[in-house]
Amino acid sequence: MITAVRRRWSGWALGAASLVAVAGFGWPLVAAAVPRDAQAAVPVVALAIVPALVVAIALSLDREMFSATTVALLGVLAAVGAAIRIAGTGVGGIEAVFILLILAGRVYGARFGFLLGMLTIAMSSVLWGGFGPWTPFQMFACGWVAAGAAVLPRAGGRLELALLAAYGVVASYAFGVLMNFWYWPFGVGLGTDISYEAGAPLGQNLASFGVYSLVTSTLTWDTVRAITTTVGIVLMGPAVLAALRRARIRPRSTGLPGGGTRTRRSTAPGATAAPPTAPRPSAPA
Repeated sequence: MITAVRRRWSGWALGAASLVAVAGFGWPLVAAAVPRDAQAAVPVVALAIVPALVVAIALSLDREMFSATTVALLGVLAAVGAAIRIAGTGVGGIEAVFILLILAGRVYGARFGFLLGMLTIAMSSVLWGGFGPWTPFQMFACGWVAAGAAVLPRAGGRLELALLAAYGVVASYAFGVLMNFWYWPFGVGLGTDISYEAGAPLGQNLASFGVYSLVTSTLTWDTVRAITTTVGIVLMGPAVLAALRRARIRPRSTGLPGGGTRTRRSTAPGATAAPPTAPRPSAPA
């Protein structure tokens, strides 16, 4: 019961941290600012969501997640994801890292995927030298991409693959839209049809942002990312899912009151239960 309560509170806290991050993405829609003010405020907003980032990571690493085997697996997959991301950096929209994040999030769950997305971006940014005000936003966005794959409806075989491929398309476009939010208020400047206008009605700014996002990334970078992710999931998904599921961590024993353990009965082929020990006959007098 204690574990269930801890997981419930952890989920609520992670949701609260995500809401803080969402506010960091879309703050110009609710707080009037001119582009030059927004440009000066972006580093401050990025630093403001760092505490939420730290809280989200800390709450994800509870007793269930914080084990040597889990941390090792998380580190290996984050290193692989960082290498994939660095290799694809600079190639217009080709970001194969989404393939790994979606498949790993599907197999290992939302919290593991959330951490994997964050750590992959952090590690690749440090190694590549691309750390900046945009990094906390990318960490949350990729964390959401990986975690979202875990909450998709259960399916198997080709249906699961089709579901993950469709999710890859949606996630690729959603990631582009989210990342455009933090840059848009000062990325265009004043006086254009797609500029952010301080104090304008919400609908007007959303329409301007929609056009800006469409012409700057949705039709180009995001579309290439969606195609890359979909093709990668379809071609490599079955093999990668099988490999990740073989490496899935399963507890070998369950705890008993008083600190003891109960080992599960072997299900290996040919295994037989040990016969009860017969009482030894008494030695002759």
